[in-house]
Amino acid sequence: MAKARGNVGSNLLFENERVAVWDMRLAPGQKEPIHEHKRDYLTIQIRGDRVAADFEPECKGAWAEYAGQRLEAEVTPGKVLYSEKGGVEAAVNTGSEEFYEIIVELKD
Repeated sequence: MAKARGNVGSNLLFENERVAVWDMRLAPGQKEPIHEHKRDYLTIQIRGDRVAADFEPECKGAWAEYAGQRLEAEVTPGKVLYSEKGGVEAAVNTGSEEFYEIIVELKD
């Protein structure tokens, strides 16, 4: 039986046959529910100072090497990152400012 997972973002802003667009907002110290990325995606950092991802043991693909680890990074407003599907993680705002990003899932 598959474990229940949260959404990849806080709110679904737009969806059509090609993309799904989410926003994600986390208060300082807030951790989102564990979620799985079943599609390749882009993230666009809007606001914040530090963010981390706590990776679950069942990560796949390019994310398998991070299974069971935490990766932390500085936030750069305007930065766009491309990621492949397979990550199973929870984002954590490790900074002192609200973290805000846009997530664009690419549908096959």
